[in-house]
Amino acid sequence: MYIIKVKGVAKIPDYVQLRDDKFTLLAYFRVDRPEKHLEKAGLADKSEYIMNLIKDLPFGQIMKLEI
Repeated sequence: MYIIKVKGVAKIPDYVQLRDDKFTLLAYFRVDRPEKHLEKAGLADKSEYIMNLIKDLPFGQIMKLEI
């Protein structure tokens, strides 16, 4: 699984994309509102771990997420 943090501009907020190994989009959510989307993707139990990674991830960089 891969994680990408996308920088918003003006009134558009910052977003996060979670993609599988074939780069298919699994989840797309605002950085400040991840709960419902992580639960829907089946990652609610790992949400704290994922959000800590997102906090330190630079915008535009792709990170391989080992879960």
